[in-house]
Amino acid sequence: MRDLPRKRWVYVIPVAAVMYMLAYLDRTNVAVILPFIGHDLPLSASAQGLASGIFFVGYLVLQIPAAVLAVRWSARKTVLVLMIAWSLAAVLCGLVRSEAQLYVARLLLGLFEGGVWPAVLILLASWFPQAERARANALWMSCLPVSAIIMSPLSGLMLDHMSWRWVFVLQGVPPLVWAVVWWFTVADRPAKARWITTAERTYLEETLAAEEAAKPAYARQGYWQALKNPSVLLLIGVYFFWITGFYGFSLWLPTVVKEMTKGSATSVGLLSAIPYVFALVAMIACAQWSDRTGRRRTAVTAPLLVAISGLLLGNLVHWPVAVRFVLLCLVAAAVYMPYGPFWAIPGKLLGIEVVAVAMGVINALGNLGGFAGPYLVGWLTDATGTATTGFVVLAVFLALAAALAHFGLGKSADAVPDLARAADRSL
Repeated sequence: MRDLPRKRWVYVIPVAAVMYMLAYLDRTNVAVILPFIGHDLPLSASAQGLASGIFFVGYLVLQIPAAVLAVRWSARKTVLVLMIAWSLAAVLCGLVRSEAQLYVARLLLGLFEGGVWPAVLILLASWFPQAERARANALWMSCLPVSAIIMSPLSGLMLDHMSWRWVFVLQGVPPLVWAVVWWFTVADRPAKARWITTAERTYLEETLAAEEAAKPAYARQGYWQALKNPSVLLLIGVYFFWITGFYGFSLWLPTVVKEMTKGSATSVGLLSAIPYVFALVAMIACAQWSDRTGRRRTAVTAPLLVAISGLLLGNLVHWPVAVRFVLLCLVAAAVYMPYGPFWAIPGKLLGIEVVAVAMGVINALGNLGGFAGPYLVGWLTDATGTATTGFVVLAVFLALAAALAHFGLGKSADAVPDLARAADRSL
């Protein structure tokens, strides 16, 4: 095990991470751009929240179809088609002439990006055994804070030198270039990869087959029976409440920083990137701890409690600007930390073909929170004249997610520590 080749960590993870980093940039650049649109396309706070959140209405549509295509056809080809389509939709955001057209462009962007997440999770499930899954998920999903680190300063700098329309258009082009890299580098499974060694291929095929055989009987039942599993329903609830708080915070972060600092677009972008540096480090560390100990539930619940504390302290107590910014960094780190462990749980409970649909449903229904969070903060800001009420409500949603994860999910959600430690030694 100690000398096992690990090319999969070099070939699969980085290419997938860059691909989804570009998707996340095109999804969240609106957070930096909208506060600076100005008179060209005037938007109220609730309209900005709707423009941010309507993405997730479209995001629902292709979750399950893309997951099924990834298993039965090809995750590699499914992502390629969606990559090209979302690039065109991202460019369209810069060509809109009305508020309604912006909503439609964001809706289409969500539609095409929606199928990418479950398709890549299926791809990773074909390359990384359970004892490595949280780390594989977290390293791939590290593209989320990395894209925010890059996107915030980049968007701010671009806004200081060109119109917001050109920012949308130019940031929508890179996925077309990366689609070529994706096509020639990624393989659906070890048996189809030319670059993998025989030892690594044999290890993966044998280990993944043994894990599938060891799963309980319901894991190999039909889609409907598996989706009625109480653990799957609980995961949907946890993800919905968590993502409501997650995107409500993430998409309003630049606006809060702008109000705190009264700075230029460039300074707001640079400052907005700092919390995500902490998020990146914390996210990977949490995943490594989860794989080493097998404690998936704790790795989800504990960070959410930290995020709740940070949100409440930052919004209910009058602090100097520097302290408020430190609390923003704390919350950013905490809301990102559960990603790797959380998405390792469905693969522990369900067989590979059924888990595709389960993850699609969890992601689809859970990401309704991506609509609810930003819109709720915007609406409450318009209604109360301050964003404080909205962020306190987000803390309540995170508390519901933590409660469901801690009290609802049983020990079946946790990994087997012995296997986790063995895999850790092999790396």
